[in-house]
Amino acid sequence: MASFTSLGVGSGLPLDTLLNNLTIAEKKRLNPITQQQSDNTARLTAYGTLKSALEKFQTANTALNKPELFRSSNVTSSTEDLKVTTEAGAAPGIYTISVTQLAQAQSLSTSSVASSKEALGDGSATRTIKIEQPGRKEPLEIKLSQDKTTLDDISKAINDTDSGISASIVKVKDGEFKLVLTAAEGMDSKMTISVDGDSKLNDMLAYDSKAGTGKMTELVKAQNAQLTMNGIPIERQSNKITDAPQGVTLELTKKVTDARVTVTKSNEKATEAIKGWVDAYNSLIDTFNTLTKYKAVDQGAEGQDKDNGALVGDSVVRMIQTGIRAQFANSGSEGAFKTLNEIGIKQDGKTGKMTIDDTKLKKALDENTASVRELLAGDGKETGITTKIATEVKSYLADDGIIDSAQDSINATLKKLTKQYLSVSASIDDMVARYTAQFTQLDSMMSKLNNTSTYLGQQFTAMNKS
Repeated sequence: MASFTSLGVGSGLPLDTLLNNLTIAEKKRLNPITQQQSDNTARLTAYGTLKSALEKFQTANTALNKPELFRSSNVTSSTEDLKVTTEAGAAPGIYTISVTQLAQAQSLSTSSVASSKEALGDGSATRTIKIEQPGRKEPLEIKLSQDKTTLDDISKAINDTDSGISASIVKVKDGEFKLVLTAAEGMDSKMTISVDGDSKLNDMLAYDSKAGTGKMTELVKAQNAQLTMNGIPIERQSNKITDAPQGVTLELTKKVTDARVTVTKSNEKATEAIKGWVDAYNSLIDTFNTLTKYKAVDQGAEGQDKDNGALVGDSVVRMIQTGIRAQFANSGSEGAFKTLNEIGIKQDGKTGKMTIDDTKLKKALDENTASVRELLAGDGKETGITTKIATEVKSYLADDGIIDSAQDSINATLKKLTKQYLSVSASIDDMVARYTAQFTQLDSMMSKLNNTSTYLGQQFTAMNKS
């Protein structure tokens, strides 16, 4: 039986072209499915974009949702020898400060030994180093075994306590090593040391800070910082003073006389946070507009305009827009300001975007910071526009929120469409296979008929000649 490498060769009919056209026609059944896959994939991506935009807005919203932001201050010092910083709530004022004494950390040294690895104990199985300090309720106790009595061992054991006492080995010269103990600053950290269970080690480490006597040598005496602020005498354990005045941190580095520290109210951080919040909200509006953009097409045209947003008419987007806007009038403020417009933040009724009247905002912050704080941040827990928005947006971004639910629904639809596509594609393949078999059979039959016709024609011609 004759075989054919291409349909129509045997019959002379355009069967190959016909099969190709039929295949193209059948595959059009996949177009609605692929269009749905494309639309749903675009929507899935759009929800991801929406979620990202909400997260960025939430970041700016969180930055503004801090009541302490509206209690910021600036501070200056008349001398570099007195470093000054402020925290929220620092009271504005001018302070004259004189530092008469810096805090010092007591430092004690042992006598010299030949090696930092030399065992110094008396051979007892165990011993306990006790370090008493006025500021510590219970003495620091460090237990050492018989094989842990070198300077290296003692230094490591003390440092491992994380007690604020540091131990270090000092090499004076070859064959001469000392252990130096340094406490924290102030009189409450001065050390009285004894060793129980090892007389030899006690003879080396014992020291009584009250009497100022013992086997160790006091290299630096403990002392508190002493200063005056506007004539008020102040004494502290450390050179870092965080409560005189409240909200102001002083770092003492040298003795100073009549240094001038000026604390003034500052609205710079609050203004910066407000502007960042407005910019972030306007950016969110741009995202809403892009995702829901709609342009009508001519009557009779197929599909939507190619520039339309993937979430045109989407109920989730509308719900989020409405939910956020509703919080602008839901501050719960009991202060002088009830609306954003009253502090210079105006919302365009057409575009929904915000603009700031810098002069009006500055006046509100300068004259009534507390009411601006009450309107925007509230108590940071229940009241305030940003508090309400934070709660609202958090619900949208939650794992079981409306965005995740919408994405889950789309993913489920895409799975169904994939199954549908595979099913229809298999059906098309089966149909094309049947067409191919039928056309192959037709081609073979037509070829045989053509051969028979040719043969008969030749026979008739031969008969006529004879």
